[in-house]
Amino acid sequence: VMMAWRVAYCKVFYPLAYYCAYFSIRANAFDYEKMAMGRDKLEYFLADYKARKAENQLTNAEEDELKDMRIVQEMYARGFEFLPIDLYKSKASRFEIVDGKLLPPFSSIDGMGEIAAEAVEAAAVDGPYLSRDDFRQRTKVSKTVIDLMNDLGIFGDLPESNQLSLFDL
Repeated sequence: VMMAWRVAYCKVFYPLAYYCAYFSIRANAFDYEKMAMGRDKLEYFLADYKARKAENQLTNAEEDELKDMRIVQEMYARGFEFLPIDLYKSKASRFEIVDGKLLPPFSSIDGMGEIAAEAVEAAAVDGPYLSRDDFRQRTKVSKTVIDLMNDLGIFGDLPESNQLSLFDL
């Protein structure tokens, strides 16, 4: 009873800290692409999962995702948001509170494991990336994950390679 009281107290009076701790510790199926890209995208996936659950077509992993989606939906309803993943500020596996919003970790990207996420966090300490090729060499992350990160807009305007073209000047 005391533990439930403490959790409820934190959820009411320190909601952002509660969500940060919950997603860092309890959420084992958090998917950045489905949950942190805005409320509309989350609602789309929630509707799809609920319809498939009614027909008993969800896998165990999708059941776990649905549980996490409901917590994210509650967070959005309370007016809180996620920041986009930052190549230099995001942590490997911990959510962070930055400017009143949650900053997701690298491990929340589908397909990026703990070791790769730790490599990305460690490589960011060495300074800015010159290109996506430089990122790939410094982090040893697979091309598939790099392509997904590019599709999610995490690289921003980072060029593909270190090579310069005469036409770029």
